[in-house]
Amino acid sequence: MTATEAKTRLSRLTEKAMRVLAQRDHSEAELRRKMVLTPQHSQLATWQDVATGPTDEEIEKVIIWCYQHNFLDDSRFTKSFIDERSRKGYGPLRIRIELDKKGINRSLIEEAFTDCGIDWAHRAAELARRRFGQPLPNELKEKAKLQRYLLARGFFMEDVQGIFRNFDN
Repeated sequence: MTATEAKTRLSRLTEKAMRVLAQRDHSEAELRRKMVLTPQHSQLATWQDVATGPTDEEIEKVIIWCYQHNFLDDSRFTKSFIDERSRKGYGPLRIRIELDKKGINRSLIEEAFTDCGIDWAHRAAELARRRFGQPLPNELKEKAKLQRYLLARGFFMEDVQGIFRNFDN
């Protein structure tokens, strides 16, 4: 491969990364996965790209370039992901699992949760009222249904039980 071909491949890969990052923030691991995905789906791919795909070295260069130009930032991604998913009614357990699947470092996840300042008990109570209405159910069967719903959304049992303790007072 000549130097010109290598630059062309690198610029195509950089363009692909920019298109992916223009849609929304991604973690580094997500971006790497999307850059490795089959290039035959790309309109810019030539027959040589389809046959070989990007090398690890090319992907690494593009990742470094994205970090240098502040297009890629796992810390920013983690904070915005926590904010977005919490607004959609998901609890901290579910969000942690999703971030872990997206390849985010656990220490970074813990740091983001510490800095986010979200009152998870309040979010759980708000979601319960929105889903089940006010007043909250008194019957055991309905309480169990509410508990299962909130636990499936990723809230801690203490937060779920706190809703009923605060409601009873």
